[in-house]
Amino acid sequence: MAEADFHPPRRKRRVFESYECPFPVDVGGKDFRICQAEIINNNVIVRNPEDIEQLYNKGYFGKGILSRSRPVYSISDPLLVTKWQGVNINMPIIASKKYQCRVQWAKSILQEQGFDDCSVTKILENYTKPLKLLVLEEDGAEQTGNSCNRMGPNTENTELSRQSSTDTGNVVAPSPENQNEGYKKACLGGDPAFDPVAICGSKQQEQDDSKEIAEVSCQKHGFLVHCGCKAKESTEQRSCEMIKSKECAPEYVLVQEEEEGSLCPEDESAHAQENLVKKEKLVCRRNPFRIFEYLQLSLEEAFFLVYALGCLSIYYGEEPLTILKLWEVFSEVKPNFKTTYMAYHYFRSKGWVPKVGLKYGTDLLLYRKGPPFYHASYSVIAELVDDNFEGPLRRPLSWKSLSGLNRTTVNASKELMLCYLIRPSDMTEEEMLTPECMKRIKVQELIVTRWVSSRERSEQDEL
Repeated sequence: MAEADFHPPRRKRRVFESYECPFPVDVGGKDFRICQAEIINNNVIVRNPEDIEQLYNKGYFGKGILSRSRPVYSISDPLLVTKWQGVNINMPIIASKKYQCRVQWAKSILQEQGFDDCSVTKILENYTKPLKLLVLEEDGAEQTGNSCNRMGPNTENTELSRQSSTDTGNVVAPSPENQNEGYKKACLGGDPAFDPVAICGSKQQEQDDSKEIAEVSCQKHGFLVHCGCKAKESTEQRSCEMIKSKECAPEYVLVQEEEEGSLCPEDESAHAQENLVKKEKLVCRRNPFRIFEYLQLSLEEAFFLVYALGCLSIYYGEEPLTILKLWEVFSEVKPNFKTTYMAYHYFRSKGWVPKVGLKYGTDLLLYRKGPPFYHASYSVIAELVDDNFEGPLRRPLSWKSLSGLNRTTVNASKELMLCYLIRPSDMTEEEMLTPECMKRIKVQELIVTRWVSSRERSEQDEL
């Protein structure tokens, strides 16, 4: 067997963030925080925004369910954010067409709940009507109205507009920092009418959501959802208070709309029809269909945070699960969980950041520091064997399948690694029922490379 030729990890060319620490645990233990997660449909979900930030920024655990990796999903249109960047309001900006799609989604949900078309129309009209908006200009002056623009206040009419040519021309895309600024701290509390995950949430989360969501009652009161019948403030008063808040509430959005009769020629020349100018305005409305992003942890990541670090508590309903119960439940949900977790625990303790390697046909991908800084160095296949490297393999590889898997890995500039977890011959099945069995497990790493005959001959000639 030839000795492995190790290659250094490939650093990414563009890095937009700084490295904090490998684990969400402080060394001194002064600010030790225990995050909370829930098991929903055999998935481990983290919903608290502070917990999400803690787990992902320190160790890059999990991924956003609506994002590629970091949970930074925002309904705001980046081009519209750049276009209206002079408006000093920390709220998402979306196009009118996109807003109408959300209205249609809310309409279909209300119809499924048994509301007739007349009631649905009345409810949505009342819910999505324009709200008073507090605009903070760059000089610090306040301006109130139903819509805003970047032109300044108009004494005759509170509705302010923006003129833009129908020829969009060159639009400068915002940088990732500017694009996500103001929308990173999204409210992740769910509305059970729209968010299926929120139905399984705890009582405390539901109470927090009911405080943040404006009073919305039943068909009798003309509102949309969450009938409380104890409203003490009007919708407009609550909307003003929510808009004044520094944190963006996803319940309110700014919709770019065209003013009625806004298309008019700039002059009376012969080419007037080619130089049409449209007046656009931002109108504050309530979002009838809210989409929330959560942090989804793999079973291996969740158990590592509970067992190895002790910084996560996982609930099923209202009951926190013990380590032994999680080991049992995760093994039932994923039959090969014990094997993959042992490999995950081993590489995490070595300083790697393992991620799911499903898209490359393997169990794990190993990153140095984290995905934002380096490309994955290894694609890992984990197998549990005995002292003689025998046993029921999870995925027996033929030479043909091994060659194809190795070619796929090499084409992605990675190396294929076989991780053998060696189980002592005298270990019983009862010992495998607890995570303490890992103390007796040995690990053997094997890097697979393609043998090239011409290269081998040249190396022999040099010797």
